[in-house]
This record gives sequence, structure tokens and C-alpha cells, in this order.
Amino acid sequence: MNNQEFRAAIAIAVLFLIRMLGLFTILPVLPLVADELISSTPLLIGVALGIYGLSQAVLQIPLGLASDRFSRKAVITFGLVIFILGSLVAAMSESIYGVILGRFLQGCGAIASTLFALVSDVTRIEQRSKAMAVIGAGIGMSFGISIVLGPIIAASFGVNGLFIFSALVGLLGLIVLWTIVPTPISVKTNLDTKVVLDKFSSVLFDSSLVPVNFGVFFLHYFLTTGFMVFPFLFRDVGISDGDHSIYYLGILFMSILLMSPFIWLSDRKGRSRSVMQWMVVMLLIAMLGLVGATGSAALLLFMVVFFIGFNLLEVLLPAHMSRVVAAGTRGTGMGVYSTFQFMGTFAGGVIGGFVLSFGDISTVLCVNAGVCLIWLLLLFRLQSLSEIESRTIDFRSDKGLPANEVLEGLLSIHGVLDAVLIEEECVAYLKIDSNRFNETDIQQFTQ
Repeated sequence: MNNQEFRAAIAIAVLFLIRMLGLFTILPVLPLVADELISSTPLLIGVALGIYGLSQAVLQIPLGLASDRFSRKAVITFGLVIFILGSLVAAMSESIYGVILGRFLQGCGAIASTLFALVSDVTRIEQRSKAMAVIGAGIGMSFGISIVLGPIIAASFGVNGLFIFSALVGLLGLIVLWTIVPTPISVKTNLDTKVVLDKFSSVLFDSSLVPVNFGVFFLHYFLTTGFMVFPFLFRDVGISDGDHSIYYLGILFMSILLMSPFIWLSDRKGRSRSVMQWMVVMLLIAMLGLVGATGSAALLLFMVVFFIGFNLLEVLLPAHMSRVVAAGTRGTGMGVYSTFQFMGTFAGGVIGGFVLSFGDISTVLCVNAGVCLIWLLLLFRLQSLSEIESRTIDFRSDKGLPANEVLEGLLSIHGVLDAVLIEEECVAYLKIDSNRFNETDIQQFTQ
């Protein structure tokens, strides 16, 4: 990447990190302090935790489409302003209903799809994967920083202080957007990030993608229900609220360290499905283990097991989706995938709160164990992959060949499974089998 592309990637990664911080810092804290809020109940606490997922799921695709028609920065600015407004509404609220409204507004600032589209506008095709890797690292960091930082801020400034913090980081996002992020000269057609409404239904009902989409739904359902019970499990074994950050930091560090062998195994030919199945088994073990955890050592052990499974599935599921989805529909596929992800967040809050209203922490964990079993059955329908990969290329436009001839030529190459051409952009989206594909065969179209 050149300097401009690298700066753009870093700036967009910072925007992702900022918004995630504002959404996630409340997760490990709200269940502990919600009794300070008027009209608080377990169900309403769950709704407050997960409601942003509902508004984000509903609005992320419409706002992404709006950014294709209007300026990317205008849509991102709108999203950040709504996010700041929601944070201030929650900060000024003394009742759980005000917090729910604020969290709903936070989710309305759904700018993720627009940010991904912006990456395509400000980077070259051949450098886009590097830019996405930088942004992915920023997204990954945001979660860890959030659950460590949340208890620290809450201990000093209370729950209102957390929402004030969210508003401030939203304001910082606006500053980064208008001072560092470059303004794209033109909006590019990029099917790796763009949602195409005509392809939405075909992607939604694609049988090879159903297990993946429901997988991310279940995964983020577990995340939300988990943070409804983890803080109380800490309390039950004698860990003070002020020390939660230290333990979350240690748990995340150990889980990332111990998941490395599984990452190596998942990279081996044909092993990604079996690794995902084993990760769901680890989630199941964690749920059942936490039911019987009576000491801090057992609690920390099973929470490490939980986050090994969660973190690895968070990486493997989108990677699997991008390999299975048809050529030229990756952006649409990611849009559907993200919708299921955020709906899982919302469902986790509502269902977790509902179960806590009639049961206890063990009941929530046992229900989650049952969901793990359903997920395991669904994973047997997951397509087993060999070496299927997506590839985006700039094809030669100086030969004067009709688009249909270029497309036929690409499809005739050994190992090319599918191809989509965007003639006006001179871009081709390929699905290839890397075991049979020879890089030199495509050079006639790219040189």
C-alpha cells in the first residue's frame, strides 16, 4: 500500500474501533448497575443490552445503499451524529426505558457497510485485502479494549459516565472522519462490499450459506447472554467489581494464546468444518462447566474455553462464508451475514432477559447448552471445502474484446468455478479451486 492508502486504512480502522468501543463498553457493566435505574427488570436489562442489534440489523443495508447514491462521508457523519445522540439520551436517563431508547439510537448509526464501501473507494484492488486486514485487526482490538475498559470507567464515573464516554468517542470519530479519512473522488462498483438488492433473496436462501448465517446468529446470541451472567459469576466467586477488568484481560489473553493450534489446524485442507464443530463443542463444555463452577479457578478455566470457541468461530465463520458465496455476491452475502449477526445480539438480550425473569444464571447457561446442540446438528449441513477461494482481478481492456468473450475466456480457465464481470470498472470477480488453478493461465487477461 502507498502512504495514502495506508493512512486511509488506519483511519477507517480507527472509526470502526471508536464505534465498537461506544457499543461494547457497556456490556460487562450494565447488568451490575442496572438496579440503579428506575423500572429495571431482567428482561428490560436484556433488551437494553441487545436492542442496538435490532436497529443496526434493520438499517445497515439501507444506509449502505444510501451511501452509493449520496456521499460516503455524509452517511457516515449522519450515523455518528445519531450514535452520539443516542449516547447522550442514555447518559441523561434515570430509567431503563431511557437507556433502551439510547441504545436503540446508537444502533441506528449503522455505518459498518458504508465504511467497508469507503475502503473500496480509497484503495486499489490489489491492495484491498491488506487494507481489510488492518481494519479487521482494529475490529478485533475494539472488543478486547471494550470489555477491559468498561468496568474501569464504570467504577469511576458510573453507568452515565460510560455513555458520556461513548458520546465523546463518537465525537472523536467525526474529527477523524473529516481530518484524516480521504474523500473519494468517485464511488466505485465493488461487489465485494456492495449489497445488490436483486441478489438478496438468492443469497438469503442459499442452502450452503444457511448454516453460516445461523452460526453467526447463535454466536452473538451467546455473547449477549454471556455478558448477562459473567459479571454475576465473578461476584459469586468473590471477585470484586473493580477487579473484573483484570480478569477479562487475562481471560482474553489466554484464549487468544491457546487458540493458535486450532487456527493452524483450520488452515489444513478440508479441516475448517471439523474445527468449527469442535469449537461449538467447546462452547457447550463451557456452558455446562460454568453451571457447576464454584471457585475462581474453575470459573476462569471455563471462561477461557468459552472465549477460545467464540474468538475462533468469529474468524472462521466469515472466512467460510466468503469462500462459499457465489462470485460477485460477496458484498450481498456479507450484508445478510451481518444482519443475522445483529439479530443474534438482539435475540440474546431478549431471550436471556426472559429466562432470567423466570429462572437463574444456571437456567440461562443450560438453555445455551441446548442451543449449542441445535447448532452442532446444523453444522453437519455445512459445506466441506477443499481449496475454494475468491479472487478479484483487473482485466485488460485494451484488447477490444466484447465482455461476453472475456467472460467465456475466464470461465474456460482450468480451476475457475465462477466469474462475474463489471465491464465499466474493468474488474472481474472469480471463484477458483486453488488445487487446479494455475496463476499463469490468467495472465493473458491481466497483462
